[in-house]
Amino acid sequence: MMREPIDSALHLSEPTLAEVFIANRAQLLRVARRIVRTAELADDVVQDAYLKITDGPCERKADRPIGYCCQVVRNVALDCCRRHTVEANYRTFDVDIEALEVAGAPTPDRLMRERQAIQAIDKVLAGLPARTRLVFELYRLEGLTQRDIAQRLGCALGLVNGLIAEAAQAIKECGRLLEDD
Repeated sequence: MMREPIDSALHLSEPTLAEVFIANRAQLLRVARRIVRTAELADDVVQDAYLKITDGPCERKADRPIGYCCQVVRNVALDCCRRHTVEANYRTFDVDIEALEVAGAPTPDRLMRERQAIQAIDKVLAGLPARTRLVFELYRLEGLTQRDIAQRLGCALGLVNGLIAEAAQAIKECGRLLEDD
C-alpha cells in the first residue's frame, strides 16, 4: 500500500489580512505618500486603513491580500484628499489676527473702537445657540482642529464646519452692530 505524499501547503494557514498589512507596511506607506504628499498624512492614512481592515466581527478573506491592502490604503488616501479639499473650501478665516503686527502705541480712539468690537462680538456670541458658540470657541480660542471637535462632541465633521461658518457669519455682521450702537 502506497501512501500519498501529504501536501504541506494544505496544512499551512494563510496569513490574515492584518498580518499581510503589517508585513507590507513600508510599501503601503509609499502608496499613501504618493497620494497625500506628506509623511504625517500618509502615516495617518495607513493607520486608518489598518483599522478598517481589522475592524469588524468577521475576518475578511481576499484572493490577493496585498492587492486588497493597497486598494484600501489608496481609497482611504483619496478620501483624505477629498476631505481636506472640502475643509479648505469651508475655512472662513483667511487672516491670522495674532500674526498681524501693530505699529506704535494704540490711540485712545483705537482702544475705544477695539472695546466696542469686542463687546459686539461678545453680544453676537451670546446670541448664538450653545453648541455653535462652543464649537466656535473650541476652534478659535482653544485651537482644536475641526476633526478633534467633531470627535469630542460626537458629531459629523460637516456639522462642525457648518457651525463654525455660522458663527463666523454672525461675527462678520458685527460691523452693523457697531454702526447701530
